[in-house]
Amino acid sequence: MIGRIVLVLLLAANALAQNAVRFQITLAPGLSEKPVSGRLIVFMTPGSKAGEVLEPNLMEPTKVWEEAVEVHDLAPGKPLEVAPTLVFPKSFAEAPAGDYQFMALLDVNHNYAYRERTDGGDLRSEVVMERGFDPAKAGPVALTLSQRVPEGAFAETETQKVVSMESASLSRFWGRPIRMDAVVLLPPSYARETARRYPTVYVIHGFGGNHLDIGHRDAPILAKKMASGKVPEMIYVFLNGECPLGHHEFADSVNNGPWGQALTQEFIPFLEKKFRMDGKPQGRLLTGHSSGGWSSLWLEINYPRVFGGTWSTSPDPEDFRSFTDIDLLRGDNFYYTAEGKERNLVRFHGKQIMSMKEYVQLERVLGDYGGQIQSFDAVFSPRGEDGRPMELFDRETGALDPFVVKSWEERYDIDQYLRRNWKRLGPELRGKIHLWVGTADNFYLNDAARLLEQTLKELNADAKVTYIEGRDHFDLYQGGLVEKIASEMGEVARSKK
Repeated sequence: MIGRIVLVLLLAANALAQNAVRFQITLAPGLSEKPVSGRLIVFMTPGSKAGEVLEPNLMEPTKVWEEAVEVHDLAPGKPLEVAPTLVFPKSFAEAPAGDYQFMALLDVNHNYAYRERTDGGDLRSEVVMERGFDPAKAGPVALTLSQRVPEGAFAETETQKVVSMESASLSRFWGRPIRMDAVVLLPPSYARETARRYPTVYVIHGFGGNHLDIGHRDAPILAKKMASGKVPEMIYVFLNGECPLGHHEFADSVNNGPWGQALTQEFIPFLEKKFRMDGKPQGRLLTGHSSGGWSSLWLEINYPRVFGGTWSTSPDPEDFRSFTDIDLLRGDNFYYTAEGKERNLVRFHGKQIMSMKEYVQLERVLGDYGGQIQSFDAVFSPRGEDGRPMELFDRETGALDPFVVKSWEERYDIDQYLRRNWKRLGPELRGKIHLWVGTADNFYLNDAARLLEQTLKELNADAKVTYIEGRDHFDLYQGGLVEKIASEMGEVARSKK
């Protein structure tokens, strides 16, 4: 019986390969001296004018189609013919005849699923036009990997520094050197007032980013605001939450390692020796957005004696009764409602943009690990017998794994964690939790926030949950939220607790 099933699967795979659009991929001789390997992703979109780059767009998910296949030892100058088998939203072979643009990308670092865009070291082709392309009649499409995406650089200044430290605990976990990284922004008076110590704000970026991204974007803005007096002078530390399996969220995990422990016991002491930080709990303040919002909230409730408060914005689901509108604790199907309708994941201005099933399908094309849902598995799930994080749900049917759900709930459901441990945590956490979210959050994160708010009220936590009417995940900070948060942090740092 097993042999018959294997035969059927092989025949199906062969039929798919025969019907698939084929590609002739060449690595330009001058781009690498040695053969290269990685995940080959081919992008296709309709149009008669070639653009500069093709990439996924969550706001128009079906505009760009993707196909992928793992490629091994692609030698310079030797064309390789491939027929990718991982597809989104459908196989290229199903596209109607017309004018199309194509681009090939070789993800040599296997982090495209996390970054969702090209990253330093990736190899890509130019965008190639194919006019009158008919998948049923076309021969192999020739694409040459001729460009190497440059590595990102951060311009250090007198007040903006890149800092790195090898973590002993993380290195032991992985069996190789693991470093913790950050961009540190010093206040304008730091070099002048040499005896002064400053409160420190630890900032955690969202999914898909890293410390260089957020430091490059936010450090100059905050520097100007501090210089003009719009925000108090503080040291800002932009932490790096990126790891091979996605965003580690500074949670101790059986798959990612002890990131919370490493931050509080190793990296923060290292930073406080290197810079004039005041080194007191009310002078160690947390903030972050999206996955960084969850991370900052998690760190505060797990290390209340280390940090003086968190100002978390649009956090990932902190109550698993509404995990992007899915009740995990009730056993909801991840893809379908009780009525059999596909669950929506992304909304924008009231319009449903992308279903959860579509997102997971796209994620599986972009990478075997590191995508957003895969990242949640890596943080929250037990390790499976194959050494990989156990999956929360069946990727084909959307059915939840009750064992994995229970593991998530027991260890990482923030609402449940607070309820179970409030007798111990209450005296140390009261008044320290501040949360902001838009009422039109693109990923329904406001629903989980309301559940957590109710729990915080029942616990008499003196927490503050603020909903900004009409704002979503991406425009929440418009209108002075940066200044508002910085002002509240400054008041805590100046308190005599």
